[in-house]
Amino acid sequence: MNILLIRLRLIGDVVFTTPVVRAVKRAFPEAHLTYLVEPDAAPIVAGNPHLDEVIVAPKSRGVQRLRDDLALARRLRAERFDLAVDLHGGPRSSLLARASGAPQRIGYDVKGRSWLYTRTVHRRPGLHPRHSVVNQWDLLSAIEGWPGGDPDPSLDAVEMPLDPAVSARVSERLQRAGIGAEDALVVIHVSAGNPFRRWPEPAFIRLVVGLALADERRRIVLSSGPSDRPAAARIAAAARQELGGRAPQVPELGEFNLAELKALVVRSALFVGGDTGPLHVAATTMTPIVGIYGPTLAERSAPWRDPRAVSEAVHVEGLPCRPCDQRVCEPGDYRCLTTLTPEKVMAAAERAMKTPRSA
Repeated sequence: MNILLIRLRLIGDVVFTTPVVRAVKRAFPEAHLTYLVEPDAAPIVAGNPHLDEVIVAPKSRGVQRLRDDLALARRLRAERFDLAVDLHGGPRSSLLARASGAPQRIGYDVKGRSWLYTRTVHRRPGLHPRHSVVNQWDLLSAIEGWPGGDPDPSLDAVEMPLDPAVSARVSERLQRAGIGAEDALVVIHVSAGNPFRRWPEPAFIRLVVGLALADERRRIVLSSGPSDRPAAARIAAAARQELGGRAPQVPELGEFNLAELKALVVRSALFVGGDTGPLHVAATTMTPIVGIYGPTLAERSAPWRDPRAVSEAVHVEGLPCRPCDQRVCEPGDYRCLTTLTPEKVMAAAERAMKTPRSA
């Protein structure tokens, strides 16, 4: 059987498909399994041991997008897929699923796009406390010959291969920065894809300073996306100023791509970040995680990982406007994030680092 899986973006959403990838390969071990993804999230599935091929869909616009998609459609049709599963459900992914020519095409019953599939699965609209992995798992039930079974993170956790060369490169960067094996690395990701998920800079500063002062062995490394590099620099500079003589506890290591971030988190004692792609990259490790949830629900997007790994979810209780669709802040003050105190996040961080790691 020749199978095509489609999830074009985003980073966290692509991470959430990796349990499905493993389960499909386990159910159909002789199948040739191909994954279609856009460039930004491609490092998540590059080198995945359960995939036979990764096709990267060009991320272009306008007339060039049309040209690229026509060429991509010809390539997909030439592959002669028996089955295409659209894990994305967007306009582009559904059209590409149809263009693949696979006689069996499975997707969600999204209004205006159901006709592009041969079989559809109902996706309940709205924001419900049901995990994204479970929602995507629903699509598997529509595959002819699917053996059934519920998703289980102890069996099918999220995954992302660790590149030994990248790991060695990150170790060299840490060594050059004077960070040794005896130091406790804490990675804090200060970026978010939209303002609805950005914890305020002063809160991050207090968190960095508090974690550093609590243990002189700690080295706090800040990571961010390209658009938030100035914010990360401001947070680091302010924290160093407050720490004075202990400023070296917040070293400058530069930026990390996704593969490097994975290697850095593997080496770390803790990862702290909002509900964004890097949080879910961190979930592919056994490193303790503290997730900061503003408008989103941990029940929907918590790390889907080995239950032996430590994961803490922090959010503001009792807000009637939470969760929201992240288009308009009804109160107007982003209170799901602005009222979340650094002390609450710090307490979760300390608990996570003190919890004994299971074998």
